[in-house]
Amino acid sequence: MMTSISNDYSLPKPSQAVRSGDSLGKDDFLKLLLIQLQNQDPSNPVDDREFIAQMATFSSLEQMTNMNKTLESFVQSQSKQTLLQYSELIDKEITYEIADSTSVEGEQKTAKVTSVKYDRDRVLQIGLDDGTWILEKQIVGIAQGIKDQGE
Repeated sequence: MMTSISNDYSLPKPSQAVRSGDSLGKDDFLKLLLIQLQNQDPSNPVDDREFIAQMATFSSLEQMTNMNKTLESFVQSQSKQTLLQYSELIDKEITYEIADSTSVEGEQKTAKVTSVKYDRDRVLQIGLDDGTWILEKQIVGIAQGIKDQGE
C-alpha cells in the first residue's frame, strides 16, 4: 500500500531536477527526510540507527551553514578593519621598495601617503603624493609627515 505525498512535500518533476552547479541545502535535506518518513513501509520502518544518523547529518549541515555565515561576516569585518588601519598612514611619509621592472632589486623611495583603497580584486593599495600606487607589502618604513616650511 502506497501513501500519498502531501502537496507541501512533493517530489520534483523531471523538469525541476537539480541542474549541475546547483546544490541541495538544509531545507531540501529536511524535505527529503520527511518524504522518506511519510512513505516508509509500516511493516518495515526505518531503522532507528539510520534515522539518528540522518538527523545527525542534518544537524551537522545546519551547523556548517551557520559557521560559514559567521565566517563570511568575520572576513568582511576584518577587511574593513585593515582599511581603517592603513588609513592611519595618510599624511605620513613612508619608505617603500620599488617593484617595477626598471628598478634595481631592493631599491627604495620615500613619499607621502595620500590615500588608501581596495582595487577590484580586493587588494589593498596605498596612494602616494607622486601618483604612485603601491601594495602594503612594499612598505619598509614609516615616519611622521614632513611639515611645510611655511608652518
